[in-house]
Amino acid sequence: MSPETVVYIGKKAVETILLTSAPMLLTALVIGLLISIFQAATQINEQTMTFVPKIVAVFITLLIFGPWIIDLLVTFTTGIIAQIATVGQ
Repeated sequence: MSPETVVYIGKKAVETILLTSAPMLLTALVIGLLISIFQAATQINEQTMTFVPKIVAVFITLLIFGPWIIDLLVTFTTGIIAQIATVGQ
């Protein structure tokens, strides 16, 4: 396996990780920001108030984007396996 191939696989792996985690991270960021604004406006400082809604929102986002994430991971994995099979020949 050439160094270029290893770098390409690493690049695709990082890209896949970022794409699969982005929906959940962005959802948690938006929910956290909204709750922080609410807490600043009402001066309520309750830690569970930020934790529970983020968990629920991330879970719902995972349910919505789950099929897309699985498809992306399967495509990446089959591509890697196909490259390994061609290198072995």
